[in-house]
Amino acid sequence: MILTARAGQGEAGMRLDDGAVRLFPELSKTRVRKIIDWGGCTVAGAMVRVASRTLRAGEEVVLGVMEPERYQEFTYSRDDLLLEDADYLAVNKAAGLNCQRTPYQLKGTVEYAVTLYLRAIGSQEPARVIHRLDRGTSGVMIFPKTRRAAAHISAELKEGRVEKVYWAIVADEPASDRWEVDAPIAKVGSARYGVSTPGRDALTRFTVIARGTGGSLLEARPLTGRTHQIRVHLAHGGLPIVGDTTYGGEDAPRMMLHCRAMSFTAGDGRRRISAEAPLDDAFREACASRGISLTEG
Repeated sequence: MILTARAGQGEAGMRLDDGAVRLFPELSKTRVRKIIDWGGCTVAGAMVRVASRTLRAGEEVVLGVMEPERYQEFTYSRDDLLLEDADYLAVNKAAGLNCQRTPYQLKGTVEYAVTLYLRAIGSQEPARVIHRLDRGTSGVMIFPKTRRAAAHISAELKEGRVEKVYWAIVADEPASDRWEVDAPIAKVGSARYGVSTPGRDALTRFTVIARGTGGSLLEARPLTGRTHQIRVHLAHGGLPIVGDTTYGGEDAPRMMLHCRAMSFTAGDGRRRISAEAPLDDAFREACASRGISLTEG
């Protein structure tokens, strides 16, 4: 939820946190301070993270208010990384985390945690979010460590030369072991996408990894990069992902979609950059509860 108000003469000269409480009386001062600290406050269009900043009459104050459980502070250490070399690093994004800053937060995002890691190793480069995973999706995220590396991976993604492998749990039995969905995707709601004409071309290849008594584990390889592509293509075929209630999936502790691996050729044309992310406990437990035999390797 976004709250917006304009400081008047009564708030002029006040500290930001005190003025915000006057402008938004439904929020406590503690809540306001947390929002400011987490990067969810802008004043006159600029993010402010100092509660003592003095307000001026006429300045617009915007607060991004999110649920208390969304405040998850975390960092990455070298031991947490899936890979690191001079040009790239990769992390295993947990389900429930935002990839990058939003109007609600800066801290508690993968982007911010990677920024902190880069500073810890002496780099002043920004954390460049080149590709994204939905908040409910876990798995591999690759960050370039230099501008040159960022330009290279961006071009590889645009040309479809980055291999991406996802795992998904569905509650039903696919009719085939292998199939592909070639169907255009368009936005059909404020936060929903669907197969629609006209739409943007989208192609996904699916393979059954394992069948159980209460569902199946699928491998999905998106050959294009449309928003919600795997989720939409599976739902379109009557196989919504478990936990993806937006597209008709059964309730679950999390959406059971995981970016298992990503790989591409480095700019020198010789090295292969490759990262693979292990599954979390919730994903493994969902497989076990549905009789899906899981082999990671």
